[in-house]
Amino acid sequence: MKIHEIERQQAQPQHLDVTLHLDPTLFWFQGHFAVQPLLPGVAQLDWVMHYATTLLATAYRFHSIQNVKFQAPLLPDTTVTLSLDWNAERQILTFRYLRHDGAERHIASSGKIRLCR
Repeated sequence: MKIHEIERQQAQPQHLDVTLHLDPTLFWFQGHFAVQPLLPGVAQLDWVMHYATTLLATAYRFHSIQNVKFQAPLLPDTTVTLSLDWNAERQILTFRYLRHDGAERHIASSGKIRLCR
């Protein structure tokens, strides 16, 4: 099953916000963990790279992870906003996953990825 994208906003060429619903039937939740499934970090990074190289930095590819921090689990049936900022001069992509808790947003994970041509 593909990512369930609710909304996409790109007011500036170097910034993108994508609101996603984490459908419980997503492949990534299967077997990661039996008692309480959660979205693995590798899936989060995969989605970051998908959106970044498709919409923000189309001529670039992954080079290295500068830093990444997983602060709170992303659980099935949750809504999140993936926020991306691209700095072409420094070739740095900054990302944040914001978990929706009613009207509030809480950082679930964040990091910086270096891209290259």
